[in-house]
Amino acid sequence: MDNRQFLKHAVRTALDTRNFDWVFRQFPNRSHLIAHKRIALVLDVGANTGQFASKLRQQGYRGRIVSFEPLSKEFAQLRQLASSDPHWDCKQVALGSTEGQAIINIAGNSYSSSLLPMLDRHVIGAPDSRYVGRETIVITRLDTLLPSLIHAHERVYLKLDVQGYELEVLKGAQRTLPHVDILEMELSLVPLYQHQLLYPAMIDYVDRLGFDLLYLERDFADYTTGEVLQVNGIFVRR
Repeated sequence: MDNRQFLKHAVRTALDTRNFDWVFRQFPNRSHLIAHKRIALVLDVGANTGQFASKLRQQGYRGRIVSFEPLSKEFAQLRQLASSDPHWDCKQVALGSTEGQAIINIAGNSYSSSLLPMLDRHVIGAPDSRYVGRETIVITRLDTLLPSLIHAHERVYLKLDVQGYELEVLKGAQRTLPHVDILEMELSLVPLYQHQLLYPAMIDYVDRLGFDLLYLERDFADYTTGEVLQVNGIFVRR
């Protein structure tokens, strides 16, 4: 068993047994990793109202950010937050593997909104995430935006917070991914959205794209039992 196979086996064992002794609660400081990898552009996919990008600014990252958020109410807040930052751009669009319009389900807590139907396990773990409405949105592919998005020789951090839609975003980013040096996305331990891939399949898929798992952090746990349902995975290009 080579090192990568050993790591993947260790990850799966830890997640399957909920043995999180080696999984830290929070990544220490993403800006340090960004500086080490000489990242010039962060693609903040599923930005909601700008929480992730704001945290990067607080940690000291001063490079370009492009945030993507399809929901109209949340996008208005995002755009207002970014309005005074000349290096932070915002696009009101969802990303996936198709082009056109789509219907997104709006969650009560907003940030759990998804293009996919939510399963009961998610609602049980977070009752405030129950869907409360729907909205017609625009959806496109990262590859479609590539010519106007990434400057020559820029190294990219791609963050996905798309509630079970990670695979579709990656499928629509085949020409964009060679520019990506760091990939961050949610990994679900149990089914939370219909049709989503769980963590073993997602780790394998990302591995085949040429990324190694660097770090895991807790993300979503059941409000009442504390059971971890989802983690954030941070991957770096091999």
